[in-house]
Amino acid sequence: MSNSSADNLTESQTLMRSIIQRIATGPTLSKDISLEEARGGMRAIFNGEIDPAQAAIFLIALRMKRETDDENKGILDALQDVTDHVTAEVDDVVDVADPYDGYNRYLPASPFLPVVLAACGVPAISHGLDAVGPKFGVTHRHVLQAAGFDVDISPQDAAARVGNPDLGWSYVDLRAFAPKAHDLVDFRRLIVKRQALTTVEVMSRPIRGRKRTHLMTGYVHKPYPPIYAMLARHGGFDSALIVRGLEGGVIPSLRQPSAVHYYQDKGEEQAMEIDPSQLGIQQNVRGTPLPDNLPTHGRPGDEIAIATDIQATAAAAAEAGMAALKGEAGPCRDALVYAGAIVLNHLGKAAGLAEAADQVRSVLDSGAAAARMS
Repeated sequence: MSNSSADNLTESQTLMRSIIQRIATGPTLSKDISLEEARGGMRAIFNGEIDPAQAAIFLIALRMKRETDDENKGILDALQDVTDHVTAEVDDVVDVADPYDGYNRYLPASPFLPVVLAACGVPAISHGLDAVGPKFGVTHRHVLQAAGFDVDISPQDAAARVGNPDLGWSYVDLRAFAPKAHDLVDFRRLIVKRQALTTVEVMSRPIRGRKRTHLMTGYVHKPYPPIYAMLARHGGFDSALIVRGLEGGVIPSLRQPSAVHYYQDKGEEQAMEIDPSQLGIQQNVRGTPLPDNLPTHGRPGDEIAIATDIQATAAAAAEAGMAALKGEAGPCRDALVYAGAIVLNHLGKAAGLAEAADQVRSVLDSGAAAARMS
């Protein structure tokens, strides 16, 4: 770049140039950047002020050197800067934050978890998008759309649904509450690998409670619980549940013990191990299995995304979820009992996991949960 070109850089472009010069200098010489620099750089990317090549270097170089807590916090701040936050007319909201890249090994039950929680008297929200890497799996949007839910409502309408005592739950899409973040989906597909946005997007917190907002999210890899807890506190969540769940989601394995990390009142995180037998769950499968007759498609050169037909899988998940909401026995019902009980126990709505599980079974078997699926 000539001196004259450098002189014509905007403030954001100058910042990004400085950041890249420091974070992209190899495994031993790369330097960390401050929270405010990470926030400014990411916000400039959201605003379309940075060349896509430099934006990709920014995200990949941070990943290669390993993001610091301040860098992750800064990127989360930038995401929340471009998020349309709405407060629902309820004191507490549970934010069910599954991985945005979805599921491809099991039928997800979690899209129906907010419905179950609402039937138990706990207003809840979930959020996501249509498709993003690295998995490009079946998402909450896909499943709820297959079940007949309008997945393109505004954040204001989603908050109104959460505040409606006859409903008490909703889904809201990234396209609606953070369109600038959604505009990066195709760009992220070109990056291929997981990067900081994949980590922080579940913390976007589009719908808040008047007094408290509680996070429920999942993980697979052991280093992530303290990272998620740190980000959740920074992002404004009053409490958090971080579940070692199937495919990094919020529902643990149905046949073996799983770890759950949590904090209350923005305090330090703690950990516990839960065995599904504590909730009266006896299954020989880890989750709701994919039907044998699902059509598949090819994704040449992709070693992560499994070739499952998204629409057919979403339809199968919607069918299983609707049946579970009506009390039909099986792994999908057990998954909702398990995850719902963890939340009720965390919020002090029951005297232990077994009682919480019975509360969830009651709203499923009575039809109270199914009645809210509208």
